Amino acid sequence: MATAARELSRRPAPRFTCRLAEGRREIEESLRLRHRVFVEEMGAEIDDPDSGLERDQYDRHCHHLLVRDNRDGRLVASTRILTQERAAFAGGFYSAGEFDLDAVLSAPGRFMEIGRTCVAREHRRGAVIAVLWSGVSGFIRHGGYSHLIGCASIELDEGMARAHAIHARLAASHGSPAEYRVAPRLALPGEPPAETGNPRLPPLLKAYISLGATVGGPPCWDPDFKVADLFMHLQVANLCPRYVRHFLQRSRPAVPRAVAAHP
Repeated sequence: MATAARELSRRPAPRFTCRLAEGRREIEESLRLRHRVFVEEMGAEIDDPDSGLERDQYDRHCHHLLVRDNRDGRLVASTRILTQERAAFAGGFYSAGEFDLDAVLSAPGRFMEIGRTCVAREHRRGAVIAVLWSGVSGFIRHGGYSHLIGCASIELDEGMARAHAIHARLAASHGSPAEYRVAPRLALPGEPPAETGNPRLPPLLKAYISLGATVGGPPCWDPDFKVADLFMHLQVANLCPRYVRHFLQRSRPAVPRAVAAHP
């Protein structure tokens, strides 16, 4: 026991931790980070850009998951979680405003949605995204959710052809089953190029695919946020085997107040 204690004491403190926001102040930290990423950096058009907060009507119904850098306590990433139970009070899932989800939501099992996922520019690398997903996994385990859904955005600064090419590539290899296909409410203009090649995937989209998620259908155009969104659907039972132990192991707390990751 003494040897084990000494080994633990020699381990470096984790660089990043993840937990649910507690109270209005921490939620506003997430909204400010979203403003920096989506409005100041990406040029999203919102109703009140001078507020310093990026928010909408769904936020008050969501749980907000935060990742902090333990060196200085700064918030470096966040996502919001909308459960099936709270979506009933919010008027539905956010994704339903961009896609017709009737076919997907008819599947058996409980759903949860993540959205507005953002990572500070200087931290868009594996460690931060990994610890954010660890927090999401805690929620999945605790709630017994069968389905994780959400929109993965593709920036359009290189034009719409790249988004079409990404969809064409992923639809061929990671498309949803026919019974769970969705249709965008505002289809992205244009067509995929004749040669799609191997376009670079945004980090969040790449993470979804690595976990075993499927692409529900063609991209939706979000002109306010200047992105193309792909609907992503992860059936927890179909998790990539490499990630099953990480996501579903029973030895960790159900909803960890702090989930740690080292750089």
